[in-house]
Amino acid sequence: MEGFSSVTNLQALSTLLNPPDEDDEGDCAFVPSTAKLGPGHIGPAKSAESKVATSPYIKDSSKDIWSEKEVAEGAQFDDITDPRPQPEYDIVLKQRVGTEDIFLGMSRKDPSSMCCESMVVKIKLPGTKFMEVVLDVKEKFLDLRTPKYRLGLHLPHPVHSQEGTAQFLSEKEELEVTLPMNRPMDCINLA
Repeated sequence: MEGFSSVTNLQALSTLLNPPDEDDEGDCAFVPSTAKLGPGHIGPAKSAESKVATSPYIKDSSKDIWSEKEVAEGAQFDDITDPRPQPEYDIVLKQRVGTEDIFLGMSRKDPSSMCCESMVVKIKLPGTKFMEVVLDVKEKFLDLRTPKYRLGLHLPHPVHSQEGTAQFLSEKEELEVTLPMNRPMDCINLA
């Protein structure tokens, strides 16, 4: 057993158990495993100071606990202690289509959601009157409150909150909120 303690004996045993191919160079056969490179070794060498500075968990020198970017829009409306139930709602995407789109195919519109101009949120409010509804719409959040219901809805697309319309349909006891969507590529897609 004492013969296995020397480096040359270990290398000889390694060569015996795993013979090198003819293609392998003799110099590379006995490279220790610590000298092998991995994906982390690609690129310029990084110092310990640069690792600390680029960490996403290290904040700048301010004494803030979190930044405004980390808090989702509408989080201030979330109230887990509110016992009011959430009403049923549907989100329908809507687009303006004319005869030139349907019969002639003159525009580049298709039935996909990418060609939709607005979003309609239909909220069922049984037993609610129009005067009891409080509605607040932000770019990515819709907040609806009544004495019986509470709805905090994160919208699937950003909207123009100031250009929307709301209509209460008394016979259906339903509120329809129509919001034009605000997408950065609309000028290209809907031209």
